[in-house]
Amino acid sequence: MTQSLPVPLDVKLMNLTANLLLLAFVLLGLSMGGRWLAHHPVFAIRGLTVLGDVSHNSALTLRAHVGPQLKGTFLTVDLGAVRQAFETVPWVRKAVVQREFPNRLRVILQEHQAVAYWGEEGESTLVNSYGEVFEANLGEVEQETLPRLDGPAEQSAQVLAMYRDLQPLFEALDLPLEQLVLSSRGNWQAQLASGASLELGSGEPAEVTARVRQFLGTVGQVAAHHGRNLSALEGADLRYGQGYALRLRGVTTVAGQDQAKRQ
Repeated sequence: MTQSLPVPLDVKLMNLTANLLLLAFVLLGLSMGGRWLAHHPVFAIRGLTVLGDVSHNSALTLRAHVGPQLKGTFLTVDLGAVRQAFETVPWVRKAVVQREFPNRLRVILQEHQAVAYWGEEGESTLVNSYGEVFEANLGEVEQETLPRLDGPAEQSAQVLAMYRDLQPLFEALDLPLEQLVLSSRGNWQAQLASGASLELGSGEPAEVTARVRQFLGTVGQVAAHHGRNLSALEGADLRYGQGYALRLRGVTTVAGQDQAKRQ
């Protein structure tokens, strides 16, 4: 019986080196082939399918805005960059971008739903239904009337939430709330559609709402006591501890415990 001789170490090393080189060449070939295939014209992006909210931006306008920013092919395009490009378009709040085989991109858009103006009159800023401030052409606002909100931009959601809490309370007395402002010091000011201005004071939302409820629950009686109705309301200051100061057309009074103290 013939016994095979052990393979010399240098031969083993040569065989291992050859195998590694072969594997490296195969991987390099696959990589180059993959890159060639990924950049092949057959995978060029042929179009965009735009779905979702497009009431302020037509699909044609969106393609014209974003199209020049598309870089790469269907396989190499950066979907994150495409999403960001869409989200820079006015009125677009959020975009979801997906590949649609073999050579299209599918984009689903969510637009801002304007619920209020934000800031000083004349500024091109609005607040959406999420309490986020955004810029847009005010001429494209579809609603005929919107309230005006203002305050520190980072507290826009809080201002919107307060407006949503207070507006039904005023509306119940046919006193539409037209403007709500949160100062940098945390004080709330409101203005009614009639032009009446109200100082609501500071504090937690529940505290401010409670003061407004107290005011609205008694202001009609106070006005009637002085021979006026709510249409005569010119202003009020709710920052008193147990009452409020009231300005009626032709009358100035203080309601609540402070009134008794002054008497």
